[in-house]
Amino acid sequence: MENLGLCTDLYELTMAQSYLEHRKTGRAVFSLFVRKLPESRNFLVSCGLETLIERLEHFRFGDEELKYLKSLGKFSEEFLDYLREYEFRGDLYAVPEGRVVFQNEPLVQIEGSLPEVQILETLVINTVHLQTVIASKAVRSFLVSGGRSLVDFGFRRAHGLEAGVYAARASYIAGFAGTSNLEAGRRFGIPVFGTVAHSYVMIFDSEEEAFRAFAKSFPQNAVFLLDTYDTLEAARKVVELAKEGVPVVGVRLDSGDIEKLSREVRRLLDEGGLRDVRVIVSGGVDEYRIEEWLSKGCPIDAFGVGTKFITSADAPYLDMAYKLVEYEGKPKFKTSPGKATFPYKRQILRFYSGSLMDHDEVVRYGEEHGGERLVEKVVEGGQMKVKLPKLEEIRERLMEDIERLPPELKTLKRNSYRVIIK
Repeated sequence: MENLGLCTDLYELTMAQSYLEHRKTGRAVFSLFVRKLPESRNFLVSCGLETLIERLEHFRFGDEELKYLKSLGKFSEEFLDYLREYEFRGDLYAVPEGRVVFQNEPLVQIEGSLPEVQILETLVINTVHLQTVIASKAVRSFLVSGGRSLVDFGFRRAHGLEAGVYAARASYIAGFAGTSNLEAGRRFGIPVFGTVAHSYVMIFDSEEEAFRAFAKSFPQNAVFLLDTYDTLEAARKVVELAKEGVPVVGVRLDSGDIEKLSREVRRLLDEGGLRDVRVIVSGGVDEYRIEEWLSKGCPIDAFGVGTKFITSADAPYLDMAYKLVEYEGKPKFKTSPGKATFPYKRQILRFYSGSLMDHDEVVRYGEEHGGERLVEKVVEGGQMKVKLPKLEEIRERLMEDIERLPPELKTLKRNSYRVIIK
């Protein structure tokens, strides 16, 4: 990975130079949190910590970066020398990935000399924001899917290649079975899925020929796309091919009246003795459509979830902030309307009623009494203090939290959870 020092905003560096000039280099704590949940969210899923730690290791200023900064004519030689030697030597506290979290709870807290931790603001927000947004969107499809398979089909509509790769990671943590994204599969070990597009069907002289050809090439993965021309007629052709011995694993519907077509296709498959063939639906799928179709009893076995999930279409951003909360042991906080902050490094305490979450308390770090502690020290003095979990372990951790969610928070209707700030 190349040096990431320029992956910041200009004002981070102008502040840092001024801090150094005025000897404001004491120990500071910055806290990353979401001020307010979107109207369509009952909770968030913490995600992106591992990526952040990887990027912190590469947040450096090499010759090319320093040459560019010098060309701006804004920075002193002394400050450029400071950046040349820059590396993160501070402490990092965080909620582990895959935990359910709420507004005004610190996801990441970074402690170190003021200039050192100030210039990380953009990197921290950018990294954690994306994966938290996507995981929080993806888990909603998981919650309403009734155990049916979900596959990330969104890579082509992601806001950039890297966004698509990290969205696949976030969706897998949130319960998706896998992704169509090969780079995410390679990088993170996520299962990959995919068959053909409509162009494949159209290139052959007939649907039968296309289906035969693909089944011959990939007999273990013979999923046929039905809606290039006439969906029901294509389903009948699949039944006839199966009688001839052509392998059939599944069929996919990508357009049309899914409620009607899924029922008719299922009926045709069953009447043809293909009860084990799966019906897969893609195209405009999100949690709202999944809930609607399943509530009507549509016989759908799996979903390809794409554009609306990977862009988090109904809530594409979080009101996420990285704010100074402590300097040289003294509290720092804003009182501006709508953007007030809470001082000091903090711990989240989670309390349960029986097996379900009851409420959270956000208290000053070191003043904890009772409850489950969510915040842990991950990096100390720039060095890893704990071993980061594997992706499967993060996924399992989220599944455990979901089991402990109150039922009303698992629905698509807006419900609130009590968070007490002390």
